[in-house]
Amino acid sequence: MSESPAPIGVLVVDDHPLLRDGLAALVGAQPDLRMLGEAADGEEAIARYQQLRPDVVLMDLQMPRLDGVEAIVRIRAMDPRARIIVLTTYRGDVRAVRA
Repeated sequence: MSESPAPIGVLVVDDHPLLRDGLAALVGAQPDLRMLGEAADGEEAIARYQQLRPDVVLMDLQMPRLDGVEAIVRIRAMDPRARIIVLTTYRGDVRAVRA
């Protein structure tokens, strides 16, 4: 009998609490995913990434203090293998391509 793989650890980053809560609920409902933590802005995302070392980050782009693009740049400087999925509600957001 083979062991099932460990769940994928996820960090959710968004400045809107309702979106964070919704994404956390979706992640938590999947047996192959594990919600590791949340962050409300880019600064907090960097700190939580260092602390939690998630397998995947779900990152909003437009946030106060430090936006998602700059947070991605800084996280990738620490860990070039970081896997980050960009979230944006803005159609045609060219910053998503830059990220």
